[in-house]
Amino acid sequence: MKIIGHRGARGLAPENTLLGLEKALAHGADALEIDVRIAKDGTAVLVHNRIIEDAEGNTLQVHLHTYEELKAHKPDLPTLTEALELVNQRVPVIIEIKPKEPTHEVIRIVHSFMDRGWGPADLLFVSFDYRILKELHTAFPAHTIIVDEIWSGVRAASRARRLDSRDISIYAPFIWGGFIRAFTRRGYRLYAFPMNDPKKARKWAKLGFYAAITDYPDRFET
Repeated sequence: MKIIGHRGARGLAPENTLLGLEKALAHGADALEIDVRIAKDGTAVLVHNRIIEDAEGNTLQVHLHTYEELKAHKPDLPTLTEALELVNQRVPVIIEIKPKEPTHEVIRIVHSFMDRGWGPADLLFVSFDYRILKELHTAFPAHTIIVDEIWSGVRAASRARRLDSRDISIYAPFIWGGFIRAFTRRGYRLYAFPMNDPKKARKWAKLGFYAAITDYPDRFET
């Protein structure tokens, strides 16, 4: 079973920050998952929600502000480039592009890191947005595409087939033993998010469960 830091390690440090990535690495995560949105000036930044709220309660919509404007309100806001440079191929990075976001800047950045010697095993992609996954699969046919889904295994499997993928990520509360057995028998690798219960994850692993995307990678240390 793989242990993947969720938004870095959001239970141990602010999510989608360089500190969070370092925390996940320090606790032995096998891979790191990060969220990406595009700022007004085209910068790919690590943000989960469409809106950033600062310490004073001011709110900013990511797509309406430049990276510098956003960073003035959230000093620990990293760019995708900074995050990848920090990780530096120590573990794979799973890039989640949020729904409806443009993909061209992420594609450009990934190409730039591949020019530095990074390979398909270093950079994986996940999204709830089928259009985004299709664009990424077209741009990077050798890279792993993970289909994100809340509850519908049927919809996830259908999208995976069309993307030539065997990787599916499901919201953990909607997973049970029979679900894991069925998808494992069909040759899928099943991820769960957020999976913060090591005992349950290890029980699932005996059924073929592939990866726990966790807020607390420290809980999985042995």
